[in-house]
Amino acid sequence: MRYAFFSSSGTSFLIHNCTIIMVINDNNEVKSPETTRVYRVTLSIAGSDSSGGAGIQADLKTFSALGVYGATAITAITAQNTRGVHAQLALPPQMVHDQIVAVVEDLHPAVIKIGMLANAEVANSVADALEQCDIPIILDPVIVSTSGHRLLSVEAEEVVKSRLLPMATLITPNIPEMEALADMPVDTFAQKLRSAEHLFGYGVKAILLKGGHEEGDTKCDILFTQSASGIESHIFTSEAIATRNTHGTGCTLSSAIAAYIARGYDMVEAIGLAKEYVTEAIRHGADIAIGHGFGPVNHGFNPQTMYIYESK
Repeated sequence: MRYAFFSSSGTSFLIHNCTIIMVINDNNEVKSPETTRVYRVTLSIAGSDSSGGAGIQADLKTFSALGVYGATAITAITAQNTRGVHAQLALPPQMVHDQIVAVVEDLHPAVIKIGMLANAEVANSVADALEQCDIPIILDPVIVSTSGHRLLSVEAEEVVKSRLLPMATLITPNIPEMEALADMPVDTFAQKLRSAEHLFGYGVKAILLKGGHEEGDTKCDILFTQSASGIESHIFTSEAIATRNTHGTGCTLSSAIAAYIARGYDMVEAIGLAKEYVTEAIRHGADIAIGHGFGPVNHGFNPQTMYIYESK
């Protein structure tokens, strides 16, 4: 790595590896060059998983593996392992709000992913912080953990529906979460369509209904979107892999979608690539023994270098 100074007509340039990284004018004012090399930043607003398989930890591993820069705003701390959640503590709502504002004001994330919100006060603080943000939001409505522990209060569900669904570019509920949000069963395709129509009434832009809880050798996720002709659906299929190591797959999928959108893919492309990533992460971690319950996926099976972009 080489640094060099070059001066011309009272202006100095700091050059690193043939790229201008700083401009200093004759008044000793530091100016940014016309173009800057940057990472694509993705912000995860979620809870901490002490076992490292889900939540903030899974999101950061996914962001890193897919070549984007991960920032965080922690909403809650959980004491958990592969066997279950033993305790959880929501952070003060103002602290959650301030983390989000600090990251957004300085790092300018390309995409925001929202996971565990814990309670209504935290959910409201997140909504307050994002109210004026014009940034794509991927909302994973984390209601119940893989082990069956409830992670979102009933009161917080109402805040999610009334305040966060209207902000969301995409939500990624699984079958139980869709049933909870829509307050109806979603066993048949017709029921899934009706539940999507119900949630569109809150203002959400798109819904990816995950089919991981359903039986069979093939897993089907359905993307519901709206057009002038009505509700449209796009089905994504993936192989069902026989393993208990599925802890954090929902977090991983939503953060992978966020990462690919941050890299410039459209929604359908991002979902397809994210599903491929999660399937391979499950496959590469299927026979690895971590803990004695539902183990994690292998986020780092094929890590990518950080993608660098030119920004003006």
